[in-house]
Amino acid sequence: MGVLEALAAVSKYIPAVEKPSRTPPLPTRLMWTALTVILYLVMSEIPLYGVYGVQQQGQGGFALAQMLLGMNFGSLMTLGIGPIVTAGIVLEVLVGGGLIELDLTKPHDREVFMGAQRTLSIIFALLEAAAYAVGCRFWMSTLGAAGTCPVSAWVKLLVVLQLTFATLLLMWFDEMVRNGWGIGSALSLFIVANVAKGMAWQFAGPVRLRENQYYGWLVNVIENHDPSILRLGLPDLVGLIATIAIIMILTYFQLMRVYIPVTSPRYGSIKTRIPLNFIYVTNIPILFVAIVVADTQVFAQMAQATLGPDNILAKSLMFLYRDVLRPPRGLLMTLQEPLHTLVFAISWLILGLLFGFIWVEIAGLSPRQQAENLIKSGMELPGVRKNVKLLEKILARYIYPLTVISSLLVTLIAIVADIFGAYGSGSGLVLLVGIVYSFYETLMYERTLEMYPMLQRLIGR
Repeated sequence: MGVLEALAAVSKYIPAVEKPSRTPPLPTRLMWTALTVILYLVMSEIPLYGVYGVQQQGQGGFALAQMLLGMNFGSLMTLGIGPIVTAGIVLEVLVGGGLIELDLTKPHDREVFMGAQRTLSIIFALLEAAAYAVGCRFWMSTLGAAGTCPVSAWVKLLVVLQLTFATLLLMWFDEMVRNGWGIGSALSLFIVANVAKGMAWQFAGPVRLRENQYYGWLVNVIENHDPSILRLGLPDLVGLIATIAIIMILTYFQLMRVYIPVTSPRYGSIKTRIPLNFIYVTNIPILFVAIVVADTQVFAQMAQATLGPDNILAKSLMFLYRDVLRPPRGLLMTLQEPLHTLVFAISWLILGLLFGFIWVEIAGLSPRQQAENLIKSGMELPGVRKNVKLLEKILARYIYPLTVISSLLVTLIAIVADIFGAYGSGSGLVLLVGIVYSFYETLMYERTLEMYPMLQRLIGR
């Protein structure tokens, strides 16, 4: 707790975006939300001073990291949202695992958590930026990109400062959207924008790879009059069909609900039902899994760049990514590497289940927290006394099976999508559909509040 409080104290010296004194109109909030996404996309195309040679989206060995962490090497978004989400995952795992005692339902503990996350994000940004500046030539060779790297110590320092400030800007963007100036979460929308950009490149990226082969499926079909049903490690027709099918399946599951019957003694024992999402853990488990995989790849390359390819840490991280966690790129690669695909699928399912339970505990979705919320709201289960422990046992019959099923389901869908080479990657599609649907629900909620001002008074806004 002492370390977290120290980190939270440091965050007070980091400028933050304040909440508006009065919630802006919905069109204004949509404008600010769109502006943050546009600025993020612009920053991903602005080259770093002292580094020349930007890697194209979705190509090379960092396709997953680029897509999910919003990275574009050689630009201001070289680190993307990686430092911010990594800091969040580290703290959430420590809290969820009981290694750090924090009750996130208490305002003080939540303030400490958020403050520590801000400071830790800057620390991660400094470390990752330093590793990139020192090992720039290694990164360029790994990416297969032509370019120049900083030579003098002053230019390297400038690169570190640029990347750290870019991370700080992304933090401000997210705080601005979350604090009421926008709608939803800026970081989530950055992921959507990057996944959509990656899908566009895979569908029609006009990049010539070798001889008459093009990266984008549509361009390859037009130029070569080839249906490109299957291509090794490249976008193909099977992947396109899998993309459409996966999006439809995910949308269907997003609409599914499990209902718990309750009554309200305050209003004459009126009977009603509380809906629980069938995808109870939403897309959080696969987000954590994908970020862990992407971070493992990035840190493995960083270790090789700074410590050397023969270093034991670098070798271990690279083995963990390449032989365990790395998703296959299409059906042909899956058939070539059946054992690796099996190991990849098992490891992802285990991680997905683990992160699902961690998220339920730290996000206030556990049976105990839901039982307390039920009692506070004046609702009760028919024929059950108002006892938290008793309600917790009954709700656990619904919540824990839903946690297991939904965690494994979203992870399995991502695995199947990767096996068939779906555009945007399996984890990217799960995140895309989940975030867009969540944004739609938030937008409808805000629209309802704006249409009926009395509701804003009832909820204390």
